[in-house]
Amino acid sequence: MKKVRKAVIPVAGLGTRFLPATKSMPKEMLPVVDRPVVQYAVDEAFEAGIEHIVFVTGRNKAVIEDYFDLHPELIGTLEQTGKKAQLLSLESLLPVAGATSFIRQQSPQGLGHAVWCAREVIGDEPFALLLPDMVSFGGRGCLAEVADLYAETGGNVIAVERCDPTETSKYGIVGCGADVGSGFEVTAMVEKPAPANAPSNYYINGRYILQPEIFSLLGNQQRGAGNEIQLTDAMVRLSQSQAFFAQPFNGRMFDCGSKEGFIQANIAFALARDDMKEPVFDMLQEFVRSHERRVEAA
Repeated sequence: MKKVRKAVIPVAGLGTRFLPATKSMPKEMLPVVDRPVVQYAVDEAFEAGIEHIVFVTGRNKAVIEDYFDLHPELIGTLEQTGKKAQLLSLESLLPVAGATSFIRQQSPQGLGHAVWCAREVIGDEPFALLLPDMVSFGGRGCLAEVADLYAETGGNVIAVERCDPTETSKYGIVGCGADVGSGFEVTAMVEKPAPANAPSNYYINGRYILQPEIFSLLGNQQRGAGNEIQLTDAMVRLSQSQAFFAQPFNGRMFDCGSKEGFIQANIAFALARDDMKEPVFDMLQEFVRSHERRVEAA
């Protein structure tokens, strides 16, 4: 079993659900409290033992590469003004030299195509995949749990969570087989099935460890939903020759690609911080009381 050393983070999406904000700012740079969304994925990857991160970028995403670089002018200003806490915080977030690569996806052709673009950097190794829109909250990071199961099973491992059984048509759903360690065997993968046809209510939540054979399948994968190259379609083909396992995530994943999930994430992370939880909680209580008064008066 080869060690998982590298991770792919696709950041080429246009972020149309957040227009007009994303007209000039990548959606991955929108802040959850005081860190951009993409920072949470990077932290999660390094927590799980990842040594090198491959960002798959697109046009107008250069600010992401700049964010993970040194900023001498900012560092100099912080040093001169004695803002040591902010300086240490910036230094702790900076990847070590050589720990990141940036690959250009020249046209948007789906998640499967974005992953395929990283093939030369990943090489013949298993790799992790993190969708940065999905932000992990609570306890250990989701990828660390996936890596634990991978150490037991090898093969391919995907993180899952339960959804309302009536909402399976919103997600990629997996079928449940025999229990294996803290997870279970995957018997099926179905993209957005109707509730009556869903094999379970476990949905794929954006964290994966995949074997490199996925690249050859993505290279000749037929276009699927949305006329895009779908990763799930290639995983279904790979499952015909390799085992897939699922790790139920013990925390919660916020979909920061949606406005509702983005707001939920900001509230949850703010309430989890000692320096913010009391004023934020008081503010939320006042908002609720004001809303109730308006409803009563209507």
